[in-house]
Order: sequence, then C-alpha cells, then structure tokens
Amino acid sequence: MKKNKPNMNTIEPFFQKIASLTRLQRILICFATVVLLAGAFGFFLYKPKIDRMTTLRSDIASEERKLERTRRSAQEYDLYKEKMEEARAQFEIVSRELPGTEEIPSLLTSISHAGNAAGLRFLLFQPQSESEKDFYAEIPIRMELTGTYHEFGSFLDRLARLSRIVNINNCSTQGQNDSLRINCTAVTYRFIGDQASQD
Repeated sequence: MKKNKPNMNTIEPFFQKIASLTRLQRILICFATVVLLAGAFGFFLYKPKIDRMTTLRSDIASEERKLERTRRSAQEYDLYKEKMEEARAQFEIVSRELPGTEEIPSLLTSISHAGNAAGLRFLLFQPQSESEKDFYAEIPIRMELTGTYHEFGSFLDRLARLSRIVNINNCSTQGQNDSLRINCTAVTYRFIGDQASQD
C-alpha cells in the first residue's frame, strides 16, 4: 500500500503567494497566525481550567458562608443552652414552692394553724375541686372566719411567710372592727409536672 506523499505542486503556489507579499503583510500574517494559535490554545486548554477555578472559588465562598453560619449557630447554641439552664433553675425554684400531691394535707394544716395563731376562728374551711393548668393545679379553699382586722392582717402576714404559695381572693367582710365575719378563698397550687411526665 502506497503512502500518500504531499504534492509539492499544490504547496508551492501557496509559498509563492506568501513570497510575493510585502514584508508588512507577511509580518501581519505571522502575527495573526500566532494570535489565532494562542487563542485556540487558550480556549481549548486554559478556558476549562479557568471555568473550573471559577466554580471552585464559588464553592469555596459558599462553604465559607456555611461555615460562618455554623459558627454563629454554635455561638447561639451556647447562649440558648445558658438560657435553658437559667430557665430550668428558675423552674426548679418555682416548682419547690408548689407542693406535690402528698404535701397538700400538711399545707392545708399550715393554713389552718396560721389562722388559729393569728387569733381567728374558723367557721368554714372547705377545700374545693382543683382545676388543672399547664404544669400545676389550682386548689381553692373556701374559708369563713371571725376575728378583728388586726387578726386578719396577722393571718395574711403568716400566709405570706409560708414556704408555699397561697393567695387570698374574693375577700369580703361583715360586721364591726372588733368582730368581723370574713369570707374569702385561699388559693394554693399543686405541681403536676412530674405526674404529666409519667403519663
């Protein structure tokens, strides 16, 4: 099988045309050829690399933004954790002021003793049905007492000094300063959070 050799007759006229051009035209052709080759070389070799570098820079910037968001979240997590610990500590303090079910009888006895110690006489001491809230239950106690304003004031002071929360609501009085008939409702609270967690 014969190899095709370049035909000098077809190439020679091309070189003759170039030789007939002026020096300036030959320089411009050489320059254009170099520019064309450099452009093709750059387009096929460097452009994919430049595109890849641009993509990588964009990915790096995106990852840096994610990292910054993660750092901020980590700082906020520590802040939220600290706030959660504070809220838990406050909850513990408040929950200690709310008796559990087994402590209610002794709390009712403490309220009764506070009234007797102040000099009041109980005509009625009647715990009512409790009503449940979020994590606690309200236990109202209807009370009818007799005594003086001073004795009633002493009773309120003694209730305020109890380690448990007791509020006095719906208070009305009848009679004179020396002999009052007092109708009121003492409201105490029972902690039900531990019961709710067991259910």
